[in-house]
Amino acid sequence: MGRFVVTLGALVLSCLIWSTASPAAAAGDWGDVVGAIVWGGDKVPEPEKLKVDKDEKSCLAKGPLFSDRFVINGKNKGVRWVMVWLIDPEGKAIPIHPDYPTAAAVKGTKVTIDQPCCMFEPHLVGLREGQVLVAKNTADIVHNYKLDSIGKNPNVNILIPAGKEVEIDPWFAEKSATTGSCTIHPWMKMYVRAFKHPYFAVTDADGKFVLSKAPAGKYRMVIWHEEGYVTGGKNGIEVDIPAGGKADVGEIKFKPSE
Repeated sequence: MGRFVVTLGALVLSCLIWSTASPAAAAGDWGDVVGAIVWGGDKVPEPEKLKVDKDEKSCLAKGPLFSDRFVINGKNKGVRWVMVWLIDPEGKAIPIHPDYPTAAAVKGTKVTIDQPCCMFEPHLVGLREGQVLVAKNTADIVHNYKLDSIGKNPNVNILIPAGKEVEIDPWFAEKSATTGSCTIHPWMKMYVRAFKHPYFAVTDADGKFVLSKAPAGKYRMVIWHEEGYVTGGKNGIEVDIPAGGKADVGEIKFKPSE
């Protein structure tokens, strides 16, 4: 009888755990989200040549510099440097696939941004809470990192000599992006966003993105460019992720006025 009570108690506890867990997490159902952000205007803008009026020898060593504000693929109209990420429509925590590092494992890992030739590389950075941003300067001249954040994220202005680097943290999943610049070379701009989960991506040179091993179910996907939010605003668009399948959102048109 005693053994039956213990077994029954364990069964009740197991049912409670099952009932409070996310269906996607409990069932192990996961899928991918794919798509592309494309220019929605009539004419693809020409690359904007930057006015480089300081440290020209170093900055122009590899040729003219062009703005990263609108980087459009002339062949398919894909827009680079757009960030997409998932949110739960009810504000709940999003289940994370076991193949991704846990929050504890993520803590202290590093994401690097560099200034090799008077431009930030990459122009847009995403990281998870707990990660450290490595501000690197592999150029042969002095640069600085001026980070302007709203909320708890870093507000710093750090001078970095040639060949040096500095670690910047902590980072939190704030609602606003951090803007970065080099005040020595005022044309240099970059952006940082942090998240509690790994379901974020930056579009590539073709405007494409993939969110891999996301939990199955109905979520929303937010789309952001330095000019502002794209379709759906801060609430994004609905995405229904099939278990073991792929949610293809197709080509999402981007216009600066949106």
